[in-house]
Amino acid sequence: MAKDREIRNIVFDFGGVLVGLDKRRCIAALDSIGAWEISGYVDECRQEDLFHDLEIGSIGVAEFCNEVRRKSPRCHASDEKIAWAWGELLTGIPQEKLLRIAELRKDHRIFLLSNTNVIHWELSVEKYFRCGELGVGDFFERIFLSYEMGMVKPGREIFLTMLAEAGIDAGETLFIDDSAANCEAAESVGINTMHDPEGWLWMKKL
Repeated sequence: MAKDREIRNIVFDFGGVLVGLDKRRCIAALDSIGAWEISGYVDECRQEDLFHDLEIGSIGVAEFCNEVRRKSPRCHASDEKIAWAWGELLTGIPQEKLLRIAELRKDHRIFLLSNTNVIHWELSVEKYFRCGELGVGDFFERIFLSYEMGMVKPGREIFLTMLAEAGIDAGETLFIDDSAANCEAAESVGINTMHDPEGWLWMKKL
């Protein structure tokens, strides 16, 4: 990580760094609607097939839910119930994190770059990016989401695209992620990184 005085831009990951994740809660929710085969994906942290397709935006929510029911023949839940169960992976964003981002934005350009999907993102915008009268747009100058960009970390392309579209210099940018592979990919294009597996290191360092 570069010295603080050299950093003008801070790019946050979403899952694990800002929003809490609870795999067991998500598995229980999927099991409760009969999607046992899909809860196995979550338990094994598998990202192929329908999860990956949703994350890069190649399928929408309706197609995702249809795939859940196809792969889990005993699941007859509605699209809304399936979206709820998948959303149970997220546990919320601590208010102190949002307040700290708001403080950091006074002196830095703040961005978000996330591998995520429309279900988790819309849930978070509605419920979790709330701090008093502040909403998601008050915390970030730009938001880069895999399902809108059609690319995912740790691919180099997503970092290069972010830098170009945000108009920022890699050497003046700090990227914070809970994945070592994602940090390594960011470093490969010249971005400074902070590997934060628990999502609280940046609160102590920045």
